[in-house]
Amino acid sequence: MKAVAVEPALSHIRQYLEAQGLQCVDIRDGQPQGAAAVIVQTGADKNLMGMQDVVHDVPCISADGLTPQEVYERVKRVLQ
Repeated sequence: MKAVAVEPALSHIRQYLEAQGLQCVDIRDGQPQGAAAVIVQTGADKNLMGMQDVVHDVPCISADGLTPQEVYERVKRVLQ
């Protein structure tokens, strides 16, 4: 099963994803703790200039302004 890395601040989203049958792993120091097919983050570290350094070679989903259901739908699309 493909894992989803979820930031600690998003525990309510992690609980929802796990309830839907997805395997979730932690993110510590900006790095997934295990193999992850997608990363769900808060969006709080968004760069104001719109520039980002690529750190991960997996898709990242910003949960900013999304419900757990909306995050789940986006994760499902990435995992297909």
